This record gives sequence, C-alpha cells and structure tokens, in this order.
Amino acid sequence: MKRSSVPLLYGIFIAVALIVYFLLLSIFDLHRNPVYSVFNMVITAGGIFLAIKKYRDKKSGKFKYQKGFMAGLTTGFIATVIFTAFFAVYTSELNPRFSQELITMWETDWFVNIGMLVFTVALMGFATSLVVTLAIMQLYKPSWNTSEGKKHTY
Repeated sequence: MKRSSVPLLYGIFIAVALIVYFLLLSIFDLHRNPVYSVFNMVITAGGIFLAIKKYRDKKSGKFKYQKGFMAGLTTGFIATVIFTAFFAVYTSELNPRFSQELITMWETDWFVNIGMLVFTVALMGFATSLVVTLAIMQLYKPSWNTSEGKKHTY
C-alpha cells in the first residue's frame, strides 16, 4: 500500500463505521437524539489515529509533523464527505420525515431545511477531524526534552 492511499483507505473505513453506527441507532430509533453523535468523535478519532500510525510506519526515515497532520486531516475530510453524502441521501430519500423529527426536538422558531441540516453535519465532521488530528499529532510531535532541544530554549 502506498502512503498516498492511506488517507483514502482509512477515510472510507471511518465513513463505513459512521454509517453502520447511524443505521444501528436508527434500528432502535435513537438516531433522532443528537447526544449519540458524540460517539462519532470516538469512531473518527480511532480511525485517524490508525491512519496516522500506518502513514508513519510506511514512512522510511524521519516522520515529519506536517505530513502526518495532512494524512490525518485528509482522512477525516474524506470520511466526512462520504458520511455527509450518505446523510443527505438518507434525509432526503430514505427517510424524508427524519429532518422534521430531528428539528422538532429543538424548540425553535427558525426554518431549517435539509440543506442546512446537511451543512451542519458536514461542518461538525470537518471540525471534529481538525481537532482530533491536532490532538493525535501531539503524540507524534518530537520532544524538545533532549540536549539538542535545550539549545532552542531560553
């Protein structure tokens, strides 16, 4: 497997896991409760962690922070695009009443259409991917607690 295919492969795996989790929640009629979307972060974090780890293992020589960050971010963005596309199809074609059921849980005077709902899902996915990638890359950041690193401090 080439390094460039790691984000694509793991992005697809994350998206499939998110879709399966969403459909599993829908079987028990829990998919209307937004609190269960917190587990999406766990799925995304696990997939991004594994993608960065695989990318690092494939890299011969020194692992650069920027390359690992881009691999994690790309993985999360691919997963978000795929899941958002599934969500758009689900809310518009498979279960058109879902958006109204979800919106009525929040008492609001705003008109929220399917486009706004899908945009919100995509925005949440992109934000989760960015934050999770930043957090995970802290594990791979080289330490300055070495004799070489002490040269760069006051």
